[in-house]
Amino acid sequence: MTDEQWMPENKGELLSAIEREWNLLIKLSDSLTDGQMSAPDEGGWTPKDNLAHLTEWMNILMDYHMDKRPYYDAVGVAREELPEWSVEAVNPIFFNRNRSRPRAEVMDHLKRVYALLVEKLDEMPFEDLLQPRHPDRPDPLLLWVLGDTVEHFKEHRETIEKGIK
Repeated sequence: MTDEQWMPENKGELLSAIEREWNLLIKLSDSLTDGQMSAPDEGGWTPKDNLAHLTEWMNILMDYHMDKRPYYDAVGVAREELPEWSVEAVNPIFFNRNRSRPRAEVMDHLKRVYALLVEKLDEMPFEDLLQPRHPDRPDPLLLWVLGDTVEHFKEHRETIEKGIK
């Protein structure tokens, strides 16, 4: 954690920050035409790809970080397909898994997973979020929550905005 990392002081602040970035993301997504939603940016990702990616990472947050399931189980692959945890290995799996899904399906899945995550966070004591995620590292689970919600939503919203200009 850096000195510059914003940390909410309570669950209300956390949920408010998540909702604020979520609403900006959804407002942008809903404003896009089907053509814009399926137009790749210079990196080859469409807005739809970005949204499916966010869904996958919210699932990783819940399954791997919060529920502490094995990383390969959380990704939805056999251990042999993903011998070790690596963002660089996981992102292409997610990209290929979701690339051909229609917009409506991606949006529906995104909204369902978001609702599940908010419910899970709402039920979890804030103190649990302040506990280390890994026994060998002092970083609190809250950092992964922020990274896979507030920060990730903002990052991909800005990526989508840049790509459609």
